[in-house]
Amino acid sequence: MKSIKLYVSTLCLVGFTLSSCNNDLTEKIYSEVTEDSYTFTDANKAIGVAYANMRSLISHTHYYMAQESTADGIVMPANASGWDDGGIYKRMHLHTWNSENPQINNMWNTFYTGVINTNRVIDQLNTGKVPPPAGVTKEALIAETRAIRAFFYWMICDNFGDAPLLTDRSEELQAKTPRKEIYQFIVKELTEAIPALSEERSTLTYGRFNKWAAKTLLANVYLNAEVYAGEANWQECLKECNDVIASGKYSLESSLKAPFRTDNQNSPEIVFAIPFDENLAGGFNVEMFSWHASLKNKFNMLDTPWGAGSAKGVPQFIDTYDPADERLAASWMIGPQFAADGVTPLKGSYDQAGKNVVLTKDLPDGLYTGEAEGYRMNKFEVKNGALASLGNDFPFFRYAQVLLMKAECLVRTGKSNEAAPLVSQVRARAFTANPARAAVTGADLEKNSSYKYGYVENYKLVDPGNTAPVKFGRLLDELGWEFAWEGFRRRDMIRFGVYTTKSWLSHKPMGEHRAVFPLPQIAINSNPRLVQNPAYQ
Repeated sequence: MKSIKLYVSTLCLVGFTLSSCNNDLTEKIYSEVTEDSYTFTDANKAIGVAYANMRSLISHTHYYMAQESTADGIVMPANASGWDDGGIYKRMHLHTWNSENPQINNMWNTFYTGVINTNRVIDQLNTGKVPPPAGVTKEALIAETRAIRAFFYWMICDNFGDAPLLTDRSEELQAKTPRKEIYQFIVKELTEAIPALSEERSTLTYGRFNKWAAKTLLANVYLNAEVYAGEANWQECLKECNDVIASGKYSLESSLKAPFRTDNQNSPEIVFAIPFDENLAGGFNVEMFSWHASLKNKFNMLDTPWGAGSAKGVPQFIDTYDPADERLAASWMIGPQFAADGVTPLKGSYDQAGKNVVLTKDLPDGLYTGEAEGYRMNKFEVKNGALASLGNDFPFFRYAQVLLMKAECLVRTGKSNEAAPLVSQVRARAFTANPARAAVTGADLEKNSSYKYGYVENYKLVDPGNTAPVKFGRLLDELGWEFAWEGFRRRDMIRFGVYTTKSWLSHKPMGEHRAVFPLPQIAINSNPRLVQNPAYQ
């Protein structure tokens, strides 16, 4: 078992016993765990609750697929096995979601649970209610907790824009704070916390915010500053990336698949991970909502994927790959599928009537597809005998992203020729059979995207929609190829100006306001001081 996963998955589990010789029948309520009934004696466990909360983000009804299925790389259509669920998935593709979509409510609840947990821990550390362990200062633990809180506020700022800013344990209902002020708060929190964070990269800091993970978070915040605050901070982002690179703590894996293996916790490429364990810290089940049920027999799985699966590749995005790019096969499951023996074809059971399962690229649209239509997830390893919940840690930040953030900053500040070697370095492991194709030039990175945007009906592009060139679109393509299935695409598309302006598959632009999600209706109903985001009212 992964000891670090046991550590990070620590929850507030409390056991009570009744004594057989106690004749006092006065009722004692144990339905709520409060500070009066339970107190952490280990600050690491108290902080661990905030980290454990992150695991719920990686779900098909949560943050993870909200970032992917609203973008142009992955779609979740219905099929003969189901997956309509009242339209909650197709609305994300169509950008017609409303304030009652469960994905939106789930994000809001988890983000603010993270904020509330970290506010509580900071207060407990400051007041001495939770003592630091031997050899660790209170200041270092508070700095780490502030970094965690900054992470959750980044999620809030990125997905909802204006939102309540809670920095203490007050129960008073709060009105919204402007997005720019939340952005400024995140930057302040991280810049003040980073000097006190550990520089160590080890099992003790894995899955936690050490100095380099916090700097990578800050670089991400700076990278999107123009979206959040109307100000470009490319130089600030560049500095944080350079610090992480200069630390020498991280490096690219030589293998494309290594950061995504079941036992990936020792990968030198992972800067910050959300740890999972199939038994003790479950919930990461991307294969279950992407794969056809027959694929159970391909890996001798102990659980059966859900029907014909739903999450699959958008053909227009698949068509952007260089055929020599090994990231295509490393990210997407393609073609005929066989049992674990590699010989016996797997059979369909819905609209294929027992025919062999051959995963095909093209989709008729983004609303309803055949059971074998669409390439599926192949990025995260599914081990032989896997349960529904995978044991792979989710690499939220990778060293490859640090390199490509630096490259983007250079491109956007007129230094594309300096960016090209960084992009080529990341590409090199994806072109082992044809190394010459890995190299790109600065001029390449300034080209338009190769994505053939447009509206599709019955497998054909029938309306190209907005055909304006995408500035630095070739770099956007590179981000798509490198980070498919990693939850990056929505944010990248917004930054490059295509998320609310382009058409793909069944999606057409639905307004600039769709660059943020609406506040959940249930949150507005419970807080009269909240005002819905513009154009969602």
